[in-house]
Amino acid sequence: MSIHWPIIRRLATHPMRPFIVDDTRTYTGARLLIGALVLADAIDRVSTSRHIAVALPSSGAFPIAALAGWITGRVVVPVNFLLKKEELQYILDDAEVDTLVTAQGVLDFMGYTPDRVKVLRAEDVNWHVVPEPRWPAQAADDDLGVLLYTSGTSGRPKGVMLTHGNITANIRQCQQHVGFDASEVMLGILPQFHTFGLTVLTLMPLTIGARAVFMRRFMPGKVIEAMREHKVTAFIGIPSMYNALAQVRSGKPEDLATLRYAVSGGEPLPAAVAEAFMARYNVRINEGYGMTELSPVTNWCRPQEYRAGSVGPALPEMSVRVVDIETGHDLGPGLDGEIRLRGPNLMRGYFKLPEATAAAFDQRGHLRSGDIGRTDRDGHLYITGRLKEMLIIAGENVFPREIEEALNSHPAIKDSGVVGAADPMRGEVAAAFVELKENAVYDEQSVYDHLRARIAGFKLPKTIRVLEALPRNATGKVMRRELKKMV
Repeated sequence: MSIHWPIIRRLATHPMRPFIVDDTRTYTGARLLIGALVLADAIDRVSTSRHIAVALPSSGAFPIAALAGWITGRVVVPVNFLLKKEELQYILDDAEVDTLVTAQGVLDFMGYTPDRVKVLRAEDVNWHVVPEPRWPAQAADDDLGVLLYTSGTSGRPKGVMLTHGNITANIRQCQQHVGFDASEVMLGILPQFHTFGLTVLTLMPLTIGARAVFMRRFMPGKVIEAMREHKVTAFIGIPSMYNALAQVRSGKPEDLATLRYAVSGGEPLPAAVAEAFMARYNVRINEGYGMTELSPVTNWCRPQEYRAGSVGPALPEMSVRVVDIETGHDLGPGLDGEIRLRGPNLMRGYFKLPEATAAAFDQRGHLRSGDIGRTDRDGHLYITGRLKEMLIIAGENVFPREIEEALNSHPAIKDSGVVGAADPMRGEVAAAFVELKENAVYDEQSVYDHLRARIAGFKLPKTIRVLEALPRNATGKVMRRELKKMV
């Protein structure tokens, strides 16, 4: 089924219902649908590619742009406007887009305009015209709907190919598992270029007819005010957000009186954060689990089945296995192994990367998550570690190699190693160790200025330590496990 058809039907049959509230306005069904049709005409006038990029803040503008792309039969490529020019340019080139739908405020925030693409600004669209009559494009389940880029182990992001069937399946799975309906009010803080922000906080509410409240920036006090004002029933965030909300001194239980679902994902939830949030608001945070490659939700711990440290049972139609790392054999309850997953929400593969795609799946068609975990006798999943070297910084995936390449390009640095360090606010931060070139003088300000020009701010190491020599194995490879001991 097409992602957009259930949404279009919902908007068309409830034209006066307020579906979205953001920082600037309220969007009714008619406003969203007519806006998407107007933008679809504008896209057709400037774009000849099958792929269209979107860089917009969390707001009603993003779903209008996404719907417009699907109405024209295109693949939507949400892009992270927090990235540096080189990082974003790589994604735009790799995704084979010829047009970027954005707004001047986003370009001003980015501080640059990407090359080799036409820029279609919201300000350049005449929103007051009557759109051309058209029948929105149809899409089959296995047609590509979204191309979402996630960090790769080589430092280059990989395009995750999610089909129309993948995303509609995940919306169905979440709805069936939790029982969401049109009465929900969901608060969206996670960016819409993020897989959770896209599927769970944008497309699912529109599909089921719930209301979504979007905020462009996470400001703890404002979030509490919004929860009280809009009578929010569901909030999905990352641990650092819950930690900040727990510190709002004016916050009180009645502010969150309507909140039924407080869900944490993206990284493990520290017990101290859960306890502080419970103490202030009398609301229990439940954890969930997922990956971009799975559209993204695979597990969700519902309020009535809370278990400390558990990300809950698998969603309907999901197959979750825990296997021995060496043999690949299935393990029983209570035993740690690699988590492998399969379901109708599992990606088609990585865009233009057949070898990486083949390596991502095991012989039974399950995705190798790279995460370590175990299940209990009732099928609840617990995440206990990671096979891969990826860091999760405030919910964002960051690979050490990406930071190391930026460090190594500094004229004073011979080589570097980056590992994760625990952080009470962001869950994990990068800690860097560098080895200098002969006779080089270390200037920390120079190094940080160098990094800021090459990688996004959230990827910057919290600490950089100079070593006389990095620890290496017999082949000369830097041993991150030895660096980890120094953190």
